[in-house]
Amino acid sequence: MNVVDSSGWLEYLSDGANADFFAPAIRDVENLVTPTICIYEVFKRVLIQMGEEKALETVGAISFGHIIELTRDIALEAARLSAELQLAMADSIILATARLHHATLWTKDAHFAGMEDVKFIR
Repeated sequence: MNVVDSSGWLEYLSDGANADFFAPAIRDVENLVTPTICIYEVFKRVLIQMGEEKALETVGAISFGHIIELTRDIALEAARLSAELQLAMADSIILATARLHHATLWTKDAHFAGMEDVKFIR
């Protein structure tokens, strides 16, 4: 299983310099897990930069695979991770979702670098 964090989605969808790094995880729809907090973050960024129509199109593009709602178990694990690792709320939710679904987290966020089951690119 794979979780692509918001930075990865934005990189891939904008065909950024590291889009090819995220492509295998995103294209493997059978094993793709997307936390709803990623939908929130990506929608917000695109909404601000490009408007609502493009933001809604983007949500459609990232709504493949398994969409994972924030559950009680994820919330509790995210709070533990946030306290232990000093992560922001969204990052701790994304990491907790990945861990509870036995998924690899794909990211370009430096605070995840070096963590177990994380594929990181600068």
